[in-house]
Amino acid sequence: MKKGCAYGSHRVLEPAGTLPQPAWKIDNTMEIYDNEVLINVRTLNVDSASFTQIEKQAETEVAAGFKGSHGSPEFWAAVDDRIAGIIMETVASRGKQHNPVTGSGGMLIGAVAAIGPAVKDKKGLNVGDRIATLVSLSLTPLKIEKIVKVHRDKDQVDVEAQAILFESGIFAKLPDDMPETLALAVLDVAGAPAQTAKLVKPGDVVFIIGGGGKSGLLCTYEARKRAGVTGKVIVMGHSERSCERARELGLADAVFAADATKPLESMDRFMEASGGEKADITINCVNIPKTELTSIMCTKDTGTIYFFSMATSFTAAALAAEGIGADTLMIIGNGYTKGHAQIALNTLRECPKLREMFEKLFC
Repeated sequence: MKKGCAYGSHRVLEPAGTLPQPAWKIDNTMEIYDNEVLINVRTLNVDSASFTQIEKQAETEVAAGFKGSHGSPEFWAAVDDRIAGIIMETVASRGKQHNPVTGSGGMLIGAVAAIGPAVKDKKGLNVGDRIATLVSLSLTPLKIEKIVKVHRDKDQVDVEAQAILFESGIFAKLPDDMPETLALAVLDVAGAPAQTAKLVKPGDVVFIIGGGGKSGLLCTYEARKRAGVTGKVIVMGHSERSCERARELGLADAVFAADATKPLESMDRFMEASGGEKADITINCVNIPKTELTSIMCTKDTGTIYFFSMATSFTAAALAAEGIGADTLMIIGNGYTKGHAQIALNTLRECPKLREMFEKLFC
């Protein structure tokens, strides 16, 4: 059996000398190296920014040639087929689900099929274990035989596929007290509530942009828990529908709808909701670009912005802050922090209303 690099560099095809995540193409043959784990994949959870882009592309392409009603079941079936086609094309050309437009991936669930001898005693895994990978699909060797079903409402696709987990790759064993699709939805964004738990202190004013979505709702719970009764949690959603979810959760001091790509309008709405006080902590969970200025303008000097969104341009964020003289700490949305999987899953266990909401959305 061939020996591999702990970080997966042995899988890189182009460009030479880099690692699997930034690589354009990796080797997705499913014969494992001595330090790899082979997974029989059941479901891919494509990250929100990537899935939104793929869905919009599919709708545009299908609409251009569709002769029937664009709102008909046949139209949406064609969109689903095209979404599947785009994902298959990406994986075929790159060896991984690494969206060439957004640069992001997602994660997967499946069952362990084989374990290389060099990691058998290190990973704590057995063949047959059900796991979720906690590393991005943008670095995961993946071979898809068939896309069985597209779930546009969940950003998920059921597949017949196999994938490789590297020696350095992290994972979570799927819990027995919740459905797989529910655990997958939560673990996909586990970094967001865990980072919120680390950043928010008692008494903080917390602003959550995109607070009616999956990561935003989890962050709202953690923000309320950590800020306490002396803090404020203010949620902005992109639509009344997303705001209604945040209101139903009942944990925010204020919830309003605004377009996060319009910073002046958004700041005015936020300042009204906060009583004229800027945020100590801003959590950006949106899945569209050009929301950096809203995050910056609503945050105090010396405040902190956590850009969880993979649609963030960090060049735009840095230059925008400089341009308006904002002295804020801006944190890249690292999806990993110690204990993030357990924190995210416990959020659902601790908050029955949030779990009920997620079960309706993702099960």
